[in-house]
Amino acid sequence: MSAGMSSRQRIRSALKQSAFTLIEMMGVIGIIAILMMLVVPAFTTLKSAGDVTSAAYTIKGVLEQARTYAKANNTYTWVGFYEENTTDTAPTNAAPPYTGKGRVVLATAYSNDGTKIYWNGDSPATLPNTAPASPAATPQAYVKQLGTITRIEKCHITDIGAPPLPTPNPSPSPASLDGRPSTPYTYAPFTTDAHFNRINSDAADAARFPFSAQNYTFRKTVLFAPSGEVYVTGQVASNGATGYVVVPILEIGVEPTHGTAVDTNSPNRVAVQVTGMAGAVKIYRK
Repeated sequence: MSAGMSSRQRIRSALKQSAFTLIEMMGVIGIIAILMMLVVPAFTTLKSAGDVTSAAYTIKGVLEQARTYAKANNTYTWVGFYEENTTDTAPTNAAPPYTGKGRVVLATAYSNDGTKIYWNGDSPATLPNTAPASPAATPQAYVKQLGTITRIEKCHITDIGAPPLPTPNPSPSPASLDGRPSTPYTYAPFTTDAHFNRINSDAADAARFPFSAQNYTFRKTVLFAPSGEVYVTGQVASNGATGYVVVPILEIGVEPTHGTAVDTNSPNRVAVQVTGMAGAVKIYRK
């Protein structure tokens, strides 16, 4: 650099030598854009997995609370499942299969007098949520809501399919989705009616004795007895049983949604299983 340069000229010369050219800058921007395209789907997948897992733990919590209340208060509790569109602003009370998708609504009710209120041989009816009008009607059998309803966004309740058969090699962990019990899909003697072992918004299965809470009618329900076991509350045609039926394992499958659209291609699926006699709730995921 010439000794005769002024300080201003020297600064301009240094800046010119260290500056990016337009082509170099465009190249850097292009690399950043490519990296963003590669990274964003990974973050989206992680977020979807988090949403579905969170939904499963919320369902697990509601079921465990209902079972604990039934045992602690020597009564029966019902957990109801309802699904609606994320854009819905009021209950539609549609009969199953539910037309809405993307928002799962849960409610819990308990028996006021410690009975099931209706028995297996009774005609289908909605569980009463007020006491009988006649004072002579004793005991006053009706249900009360336990707590408030729970709304879970960005998920869909459906069948996610039985674990793969034959069992993959190496065998998946028994605590994983692929290693979980297949009983809800195969249980005999109800093999042809195994769908009653699962809660599925896409199925027409409906509780013989639904209940209402906060203007929703819950037509997909499970029942916890005072001793802790869980019953499905549909009609099992293969053996003529109606009303409440104990099954070895009940399953609730959860898939992610984007708005009202179900992401059927997502690997992020979770199964919530409830053992019939023990009433224990467990989550299985990838």
